[in-house]
Amino acid sequence: MDLALIPMDITEWLHPTAWLQLFGTFATIGVIAIIFAETGLLFGCILPGDSLLFTAGILTAVSTVNGQEFQPLSLPALLVGGPLAAVAGAQLGHWLGARYGRKLFDRPDSRIFKQEWVEKAEYYFNKFGPAKAVVLARFIPIVRTFINPLAGMLGMDSRRFFLWNVIGGVVWTDVLFLMGHFLGASVPDIDKYILPGVAVILVLSVIPIIREVMKGRKDKGNGANINDSEESRASLSGETYR
Repeated sequence: MDLALIPMDITEWLHPTAWLQLFGTFATIGVIAIIFAETGLLFGCILPGDSLLFTAGILTAVSTVNGQEFQPLSLPALLVGGPLAAVAGAQLGHWLGARYGRKLFDRPDSRIFKQEWVEKAEYYFNKFGPAKAVVLARFIPIVRTFINPLAGMLGMDSRRFFLWNVIGGVVWTDVLFLMGHFLGASVPDIDKYILPGVAVILVLSVIPIIREVMKGRKDKGNGANINDSEESRASLSGETYR
């Protein structure tokens, strides 16, 4: 790992190629480690997710991006290690939520933590139900980090959580890896399209968040609050949430 390659501008950390370049020879391991951190640790919400998986998939087929050489990644290792890391990270998040409860989220807002992110994860948990939320949250940035400890905090049965966690983890990681790999192998000069492709993925990823934010503002404008209907709902453990 060449520390001289560490981006000086914090916004560059949002670009997956910065991470892949930083990891160098250990890029495959680095991708798997980021997947684990993003799904299991609260600070993981600031790490790249969908765009990193997509780019990693491309780099299993090509090794040059915009004239810059990258260490080739192992597709079999990603297809096996990615889901394992996603499942293990989410299981850790669920355990932390069950172990520490609301105390886990009882902290002031900062650059890497916002209370509204927890509220949004809880909103999706209530809207779709535990099973669907655990799977669908995989494809929503930030929410996929907080939904797992939230499920543990609200008492979602560990065996049921594990089942849907495995389904969501496998689908999320391997679909993006394979999509990137087949595009990298079949599209000539795919390296020219990585930046636009990453941009499209980022936009698609934040669309659900933007929609819910706009809906929330509309509801507030009408004197309603999306969480009002949840205040009296019982949690999975038989207690009220809020």
